[in-house]
Amino acid sequence: MASKALQITYTPQLKECTIPLPSSKSESNRALIIQALCSDTCELLNLSPARDTQTMIRLLKSEDETLDVLDAGTTMRFLTAYLSVSRKMKTLTGTDRMKQRPIGLLVDALRNVGAEIEYLEKEGFPPLAIKGLHEQSNISISIRGDVSSQYISALLMVAPCLPKGLHLQLTGKIGSRPYIAMTLQMMAHFGVQADWQENEIHIAPQAYKGNSYTIESDWSAASYWYAFAALKEGSEEIFLSGLRKDSWQGDNAIVGMMHILGVASVFQPDGVRLIPIPARQGEFHFDFSDCPDLAQTMAVVCAAKGRKAFFTGLESLRIKETDRIAALQTELAKISARLEESQEGQWTLFPCENEDWKKETLHIATYEDHRMAMAFAPLCTQANLEIENPEVVNKSYPGFWKDVEQAGIHLTY
Repeated sequence: MASKALQITYTPQLKECTIPLPSSKSESNRALIIQALCSDTCELLNLSPARDTQTMIRLLKSEDETLDVLDAGTTMRFLTAYLSVSRKMKTLTGTDRMKQRPIGLLVDALRNVGAEIEYLEKEGFPPLAIKGLHEQSNISISIRGDVSSQYISALLMVAPCLPKGLHLQLTGKIGSRPYIAMTLQMMAHFGVQADWQENEIHIAPQAYKGNSYTIESDWSAASYWYAFAALKEGSEEIFLSGLRKDSWQGDNAIVGMMHILGVASVFQPDGVRLIPIPARQGEFHFDFSDCPDLAQTMAVVCAAKGRKAFFTGLESLRIKETDRIAALQTELAKISARLEESQEGQWTLFPCENEDWKKETLHIATYEDHRMAMAFAPLCTQANLEIENPEVVNKSYPGFWKDVEQAGIHLTY
């Protein structure tokens, strides 16, 4: 049953605040799979409170024959590979939306290696019956690089545990390259070496070694605070704790994107301070191939600031928690903005044509997608908002609304 909508009061100026960002679920979920594959002790500190990560923790400990990942796409993909090499006979299922999210490319790749996996309902989609890998049939396989880096990361993390290792050929354009690099860097932290040359990655059979690792704060979560900083009035500063300048996370690309739109990042040992600066003038061009989770945030900010923008690298948005392109088009229309495909793979963001939408409460649907709720929340600096199903933020940032209140914004459920 859907929860009551959240009313957010128009707040053009925020309080100066320190935001205790959640830790990265991308790092957390990778670290948990590596920990499960390691026979030594791996101490993981500052694991994410996100529902996706808590679901991963619960399922890795579960003795049940059927594992329900709920709506956690990363958990579904990583566990599919993990269960295949750990020879645990399990059924993986999820929500109705999860059953609509394709997993065929990963299953095909694992089958080519020798894993036995069956589709229980629709071909190419969860739920899956995983019966494990009893003998490795291939060392060299290929997989498309332009659909989801999570498929690739899932294969990479289990590769050293295969009897013959793995030689992975990435075909076509490689999307979300920083997420693949993050996976390999985390694997190296736990003693596994890989050779990545252009579109080929080779990992020899080897063992993970015990080590400790502290999860960094989440740059995806930080992006919404950059949006608040870009749209608010006044000179108040926002401090985001736990972020590293030399981050492994691809979504730290928000630093450069928002610098263009009027937000400077001043790094300190314990985080980053967001300071208003003059925005650059003119049209903007953004390629989200390496950071697709920033697309909603940037679309909303550009629309509200009256900036025409050109986007590429949105291919993976169709298979996220919702069809994010369709959702963006619908919700942006409510603020008289448009997102249109000018030619294949290239999108144009036409900003707000008028400000009539600021005169009444703006109703935002979230489509069971945490990023829709958080990407549109900064519009409370422009108008009163009503956010449907605000609890969707629990997927990645459970404390988001509490932090919003800390910035001086009034919420009513």
